[in-house]
Amino acid sequence: MALIIAGDRSGTGKTTITLALLSFLRQKKVKVQPFKVGPDYIDPMFHTYITGRNCRNLDPLMTSEDYVKYCFHKNCQGADYALIEGVMGLFDGVPLSKVNNNTKDESMLHYSSTAHVGLLLNIPIVLVIDCSRLSISIAAIVYGYRFLDPNINILGVILNQVKSQRHLALLKESLQSTKVLILGCIYYQDNLTIPHRHLGLIPVDELNNLEILFEKLAYLAQSCLDWDFLVKKSKVQTSYHNNDVLPYQLPVSSSTRLKIAVANDKAFNFYYADNLDLLEDLGAELIYWSPLKNEILPKDIVGIYIGGGFPEMFTQSLSSNKRAIKSLKLAISKGIPLYAECGGLMYLCKNIITLEGDSWPMTGILPTTAKMERHLTLGYRQAIAYNSGFIFKPGETVWGHEFHHSTLTIRSSYPLFKLSSWYGQVSSYTEGWCNYNIHASYLHLHFGNSLKIPRRFLIHCANYSKFSTTHC
Repeated sequence: MALIIAGDRSGTGKTTITLALLSFLRQKKVKVQPFKVGPDYIDPMFHTYITGRNCRNLDPLMTSEDYVKYCFHKNCQGADYALIEGVMGLFDGVPLSKVNNNTKDESMLHYSSTAHVGLLLNIPIVLVIDCSRLSISIAAIVYGYRFLDPNINILGVILNQVKSQRHLALLKESLQSTKVLILGCIYYQDNLTIPHRHLGLIPVDELNNLEILFEKLAYLAQSCLDWDFLVKKSKVQTSYHNNDVLPYQLPVSSSTRLKIAVANDKAFNFYYADNLDLLEDLGAELIYWSPLKNEILPKDIVGIYIGGGFPEMFTQSLSSNKRAIKSLKLAISKGIPLYAECGGLMYLCKNIITLEGDSWPMTGILPTTAKMERHLTLGYRQAIAYNSGFIFKPGETVWGHEFHHSTLTIRSSYPLFKLSSWYGQVSSYTEGWCNYNIHASYLHLHFGNSLKIPRRFLIHCANYSKFSTTHC
């Protein structure tokens, strides 16, 4: 049906193994549909680049269990194989009983985790283990992962970072008692690394020699993994029926498709593929533009979407493109609706201050400055709308994800959200900026279970279109 590549913890090498299998399958010239558990943006970029098919995020907290099933089955259509990369350790995640008050069960089944997605979709799991500091103790780890929840189907393990043949012999001998298949062995190697920085892997748009890297990864899969077994198990055997369709195919009332400018370049590229699809399904025509390279916004647009990314890495170029800044400020002054997340919010500030202390002017649409910090703000957040904007009404609730190294020097006097974490150890705080045509927040949102977000955005865009046509 498909395979999930999971780890016993973060940093075990599951991303490398996933990319190796995807690269190997690409060489076979088959159609592979990739997925990623959780809210991550960067790993899916690599999946998409290798396979040529948009990687889809499977996150039951930010969307719902029903949406995860719908997303998986819908996007497997036309694919020969499907591969899902897990998140953190196999059982790591947020207890859904804390999120959904109707859920009473505290078992492993009700954690928003890789294991939970495996159970939802009835998909077997391959566990990747970093063996660099293990020998005989690996048996206890594998035994625990196999039997903590007996409903989990662990097909086998891949031993990563093995130091020598003697080390491998010890690992194999220890694992005999668990009766778990060994599906691959990868010796330690320092010539196969993907560059990292403060938010994880460096995105594919900024890397050179990717094809050489993926050729090495494909060879890794062919020479070190039981690829024949793994490939057979990842064969798609899912069916998709009309009754699986969620009721979002209701277009926004408009005589023509609504042209929405979507910022897309090295500075702004954090978008869930589903979000873009939902906008198009609801009547949008997405026109991509670059705040780094383009001097003016696309013609005849009625809305703007600026996602997250790495504006802090391109401050000089963004600041130097004065015509792009002028074009954006003029559009906002005319009332065009703007939806901005995280990096998009930073671009709307007066300045971005880098870790080195350099201050670079940005658009100045918001009267605050984004200052880079070494501390990482990370985690799921419950967001309760604090004030009225064109997306949310006061009191409405949505779940999202924060992931940034910057803070704002001045908070909004008319904030968008009141945020709190699921476990209550982070005090509630107000966040975001909103008015009649701006929605700007650090919070990343997935539209899959919050269809009012794209609908209300496009309704506001349609109203702007009517107003601008009437008053031109």
